[in-house]
Amino acid sequence: MPETPGAPARRDARSQPTKSRDSGASGRDAPLYGALDLGTNNCRLLIARPSRDGFRVVDSFSRIVRLGEGLSHTGRLDDHAMDRAYEALALCAERVARKGLEPSRLTAVATQACRAAANGEAFVERVRRGTGLKLRIIDPAEEASLSVAGCLNLFDPRAEAVLVIDVGGGSTELSWLTRGARGFESKSWMSAPLGVVTLAERHPEPAGDTEAWFEAMVADVGEHLAAGGPNDASVRSLFDSGRVHMVGTSGAITSLAGIHLGLHRYQRDLVDGLWMTRGDCEAAAARLKSLGPAGRAAESCIGPDRADLVLAGAAILEAVQRAWPCERVRVADRGLREGLLLQRMREDRQKPRRRRRRGRSSGADQAAGAPST
Repeated sequence: MPETPGAPARRDARSQPTKSRDSGASGRDAPLYGALDLGTNNCRLLIARPSRDGFRVVDSFSRIVRLGEGLSHTGRLDDHAMDRAYEALALCAERVARKGLEPSRLTAVATQACRAAANGEAFVERVRRGTGLKLRIIDPAEEASLSVAGCLNLFDPRAEAVLVIDVGGGSTELSWLTRGARGFESKSWMSAPLGVVTLAERHPEPAGDTEAWFEAMVADVGEHLAAGGPNDASVRSLFDSGRVHMVGTSGAITSLAGIHLGLHRYQRDLVDGLWMTRGDCEAAAARLKSLGPAGRAAESCIGPDRADLVLAGAAILEAVQRAWPCERVRVADRGLREGLLLQRMREDRQKPRRRRRRGRSSGADQAAGAPST
């Protein structure tokens, strides 16, 4: 079973994702695993082989599909949005077949858009019939847990607490962890029903006062954040004393990092693991506001597909910062897919151990005179 947000989150040096291309030098005979994440905004696929330090990426795919477009107004997945997502999923199925990935080693999940839509289950069934992909709609608790699992090796071991923020298209998951005797352990989590797509739809960008528009988004998110989070006063005191850091995982946050670095093209090796200050995040958001929609679309780290969403992501991050102030933010170009891969690889490693334990137990019972079956 997957770890729940209430379970200990351990730093396992053998289970850290290494997202470099498979060189074939080691582990090339290891079986392929796949993780597919159909979100409210993106469809993402990762295919990898286990390795000593986690896994090596063999193939990846990402496409903005905006499956949740209009969902906040109608409660249903739009026909055109479903067609876009279906097309991307069909391409994923082709990649899986082309790589020779066994279907049993592909874990495919859908998140907020399919959770919330009245026709979400029907779309999942359409995908199964048409592509063979068996999507499982996961709940917010599992989504938060998987995002944490995918980011564990970005935690600063000297920190007393970490807040992981996974900004999606339709929801935002937050997980608070504190350092304990067995590593970082989950203290609390919450899911706010606002992501970059839903927030942008609730607050269309005006032609005039950008600052007031941005502040309205921040306030909207802040109201939802006030309803959750840890009740333990000791967690709040760790934030007040500055002994914590955040980990932000989403396209919105990696886009802020790209703006902060002034990248002419997106470079994952420079973004993933980057440390930013709260001031750096605010400065990047201010630059995005000053650019306007056309200027944001022209930025290579954003592009036209994200131009109308990136400031919604910045507003979500700002709202979290106001609720749980933190000077250090670590950027993660990883998350749910990596968590899915690590979880499945760990489960398969444990199966032979369980079989060996059962074998030893059976032999011991028979040696002691227990009846055999």
